Amino acid sequence: MHPHFTQNACNYLSINAKQISMYAIVEIAGQQFKVAKDQKVYVHRLPESEGSKVTFDKVMLIEDGGNVTVGAPAIKGAGVTAKILGHLKGDKVIVFKKKRRKGYKKKNGHRQYLSEIQIESIATSGVKASKKAEPKAKAEPKVEVAKTETKKAAPKKSTSKKGDDLKKIEGIGPKIAETLATAGISTFAELAKTEPAKISEIIANVRGNHVTDTWPKQAELAADGKWDELKEWQDKLDGGVEK
Repeated sequence: MHPHFTQNACNYLSINAKQISMYAIVEIAGQQFKVAKDQKVYVHRLPESEGSKVTFDKVMLIEDGGNVTVGAPAIKGAGVTAKILGHLKGDKVIVFKKKRRKGYKKKNGHRQYLSEIQIESIATSGVKASKKAEPKAKAEPKVEVAKTETKKAAPKKSTSKKGDDLKKIEGIGPKIAETLATAGISTFAELAKTEPAKISEIIANVRGNHVTDTWPKQAELAADGKWDELKEWQDKLDGGVEK
């Protein structure tokens, strides 16, 4: 093989190896990514439009052909330029919540808004840090003091009746207790006198599957102060239903 050709081939391979080995760790939309030239990355939705170019100046580390530069925390003058290829949504994530013995179940789906970008270049210097516009301080309004004295209104006496903690009844949560209080049932005695069918009608708009059959009997024990007997019975219940 010709020595000149061999030397050119070696130079070519060493240059490509250096380009391939160059990467950066950069912060994009609150997340840190390890990126290289021509790499495609999915990040949190960016405000810029599709097809536009963006530069990220929070570069934490650059490795270029074995030479590593570390920022404190970011490298001054370094930057990563990328092109926004498109905006999209990520895969659906199911979020399921359940509260034991409360009859509470909730299932939601979520799809994260994302942007697909392609890294075009990594610069080790010459990039100016982006300046965020600082909000102007609002001038405090002048308050004019009235010359005439006004009589202070006497505080109104609270006429609200303090009820019992209905959440001590197995199967009743904060939302149901609030709904019952709005309907005029705020004590154990009042709940004990209410038919299960009537209770189910009152809480019909509260999300969840609620079985009210044992609630009046539980309330009767609570109203009579039979807490030990009530506790022993509740240990056998799950969401107001006997196991």
